[in-house]
Amino acid sequence: MRTTGWAIVAALLAGLPFFAGDFYVNLASQILIAAIFALSLNLLVGYGGMTSLGHAAFLGVAAYLAALLTTRYGLNHPAAALASIAGTTLTAAFFGVIALRATGLGFLMITLALSQVLWGLAYRMSNVTNGDNGITGMTRPAPFGISLDNPAAFYWFALIVAIVAFGMMTVFVSSAFGSSLKGVRDQPRRMAALGFNPWMIRWITFVYAGFWGGVSGLLYVYYHKYIHPTSLSITSSAEALLGVIAGGSGTAAGPVVGATLVLLLKNYASAYLERWNMLLGLVFLFIVLVMPTGIIPGLHRLAARLRGGPR
Repeated sequence: MRTTGWAIVAALLAGLPFFAGDFYVNLASQILIAAIFALSLNLLVGYGGMTSLGHAAFLGVAAYLAALLTTRYGLNHPAAALASIAGTTLTAAFFGVIALRATGLGFLMITLALSQVLWGLAYRMSNVTNGDNGITGMTRPAPFGISLDNPAAFYWFALIVAIVAFGMMTVFVSSAFGSSLKGVRDQPRRMAALGFNPWMIRWITFVYAGFWGGVSGLLYVYYHKYIHPTSLSITSSAEALLGVIAGGSGTAAGPVVGATLVLLLKNYASAYLERWNMLLGLVFLFIVLVMPTGIIPGLHRLAARLRGGPR
C-alpha cells in the first residue's frame, strides 16, 4: 500500500470516536495494542525466520515494571515508562543471548522456556507481584495534561503510538539492515561467507522486537489498569503468533489484520461459546487450507488473478 493509502487509513481511524460508541472505541484500543505486539513478533517470525513462543515475556515485563514502579514505589508515569522500557530491552538482550544459541525448533523451545520461567515467578513471588491476585491501583498517564481516562483520548494516544511503531518497524525492515536480516533468514551460510555476522543481526532484531513488545506492554497495563500473570502465559504468545501467521508473516499489514481477527473472535465468540478457542482453531485451519501464506498475501494473489495477472 502506498503512503497516500496509509495516510487515508490513519485519517479514517482517527475519526472513529466521532461516530462509534465507547464500547467500540475501547475495542479498537485493544486492537491497536494487539497490533503493535503482533508487529513486533513479526520482526522475528516473518523477517528473521525465528519462530518464538515466548514473546509475551516482554509485554509482561514492561507491564509489571510500570505497575510496580508507579503503585509501590511512587514513580511518576514518564520515569516509570522509561525504566520499564529500558528493563524490557535489557531483558530481551539477555534472553537473546540465551535463545540464539539455537535455531528452528530449539529456538522456539528456549523462548517458551524463558517465558514460562517469568510466568512461574509472577505466580510464586507473591510478595512482589501479588501472585494470582495481580497488581491493581494502576492509573493512566496524562501526557501534556490530557487525561487518558476518557476512551477517545486513550484511543488517540494508542493510535499515535501504533502509527509510530508501524512506521519505525517498516523503516527497520526496509533498510539495508532489514535486507541483511532477510538474507540471514534465507541463506545464513552465504551471508556469513560474505562477511556478515548472522548471530549479531538476529540478536539486534531480537532486542528491537523486545523493545516494541515492551511498548505494547505499557499500553496494555495503561488500558487495563491491572496486570496478572496470564499476560506472561503461553496463551498470550500463541495468540500473537496465530495472528501473525493468519494475517501473513513477513508483510506490513498481515500482523495487524491477524491480530484484529484474533481479538474480535476472542471478544465476540467468547460471549456465546464457552470453548471459543475451538472456533479460533477452526478459523485458523480454514485460513491455512485456503490461504497458506496468510490473508494479506492470499488477497494479493486473488486480486492479481481477477486482474488477469500472473498466477
